[in-house]
Amino acid sequence: MRHFANWGILGLTLIFLIGPFVIIILAGASAGPNLAFPPEGLSLKWYAKVFTIESFRASFVLSMALAVFGTITALVLGIPAAYALNRYDLPGAETIRTIVAAPIIVPGIIVGLALLRYVVVPMNVTVTVALFMAHTALVLPYAVRVVSSSMHNLRADMEEAAVLLGCSRMQAFTKVVLPNIRGGVLAAFILGFVTSFNQVPVSLFLSGPGVRTLPIDMLAYMEITFDPSIAALSALLAFMSLAIVFVAERLLGFSRYV
Repeated sequence: MRHFANWGILGLTLIFLIGPFVIIILAGASAGPNLAFPPEGLSLKWYAKVFTIESFRASFVLSMALAVFGTITALVLGIPAAYALNRYDLPGAETIRTIVAAPIIVPGIIVGLALLRYVVVPMNVTVTVALFMAHTALVLPYAVRVVSSSMHNLRADMEEAAVLLGCSRMQAFTKVVLPNIRGGVLAAFILGFVTSFNQVPVSLFLSGPGVRTLPIDMLAYMEITFDPSIAALSALLAFMSLAIVFVAERLLGFSRYV
């Protein structure tokens, strides 16, 4: 009896988690003119229409650029920070870790409002620069935490041995440390990319006329049109995110770092 109860609970959990995803896929495959579930027949025309909408193409390019370059910038800043926090006895290290994790802890709406009020408006920066700054700040905690986790598992005496054999600190870092934490760095990049690409609250505050990330453009599209193409695009983005995470898990053992 307990065996069946366990399977029943597992089944309900899977339905709760996967059910909305299945609904979105089927709603996007509807043959009818309006977003509805159950679908009014089945057709792939709305999946095809997604690629014909100019605003979706432009916002997709912007979201990809922000996700890639914002994550790379966060890693450039986060790897040295993770190294310092792991290798040196810094005063107030725990406080520093808490401050670095603040963008994860604080709700995105507050982060977006604070950046808009105290950075974007006073400094008069462009919308694209503001979005880049925001996405970099949001991804930085993930870069520091994931790389720190990877570096924590690397024995410090390996680096010291390289120094004793004649390497400088920079050479030891590039030749010993980086090759051994590359899995953590790639995992941090993938996690940061997915987080940045799907970001909504902060982007909502910082987007401007003609410059919107894809999730914000999807919200704007739903305000004027209620056809199944928005469900089709949502399903495609979900597949993209799942594919990225699946490949990362197969190649890197993604779950070891997050």
